[in-house]
Amino acid sequence: MGVENSEQPAHTLWRALWRLVHHRWHDAFGRSAIPAPALQRLGAQVAASELQHTGQIRIVAEAGLPWSYLRRHARTRERALMLFSKHRVWDTEHNNGVLIYLLMPEHAFEVVADRGLARQVPPEVWQEMAAQMSAQFRQGHYEEGLSQAVSAVGALLIQHFPRAADSFSSNELPDTPIVR
Repeated sequence: MGVENSEQPAHTLWRALWRLVHHRWHDAFGRSAIPAPALQRLGAQVAASELQHTGQIRIVAEAGLPWSYLRRHARTRERALMLFSKHRVWDTEHNNGVLIYLLMPEHAFEVVADRGLARQVPPEVWQEMAAQMSAQFRQGHYEEGLSQAVSAVGALLIQHFPRAADSFSSNELPDTPIVR
């Protein structure tokens, strides 16, 4: 009968510690990385985009993951899916809501599309979009990267869910980005 070693390798422990410190530092100081005027411009861009299609776009940027996610080494995708649910992006009339999620300390970016749009767009398109945006985020150009993401998501929604000229425009989700 062998004895199981429950200790983590030193490099994994240091990586976890670095991630914790990095997120707490960003949590304290990173919220100002996207200033209020930039949030207003992004919100206006979302509103203008939604006049052209029936989808709903929601932006959430986080300056740091909550402790519970850091403790269990959760991935960015897990957090994005939880926020997709929490902000009810899944609860739109045509099941075509999209969450654009940015985790600033890691420059990580996720797009979570509801089933109506996800059925129409192959995974490669989302991966290509993420690759294009990540260059902006690595340089700290959060507004520019998020603006590109809104444009790209809006183009997909226009292609698959165009708004008819005579249709009523209901805004099911707030347009203003959330920075946590």
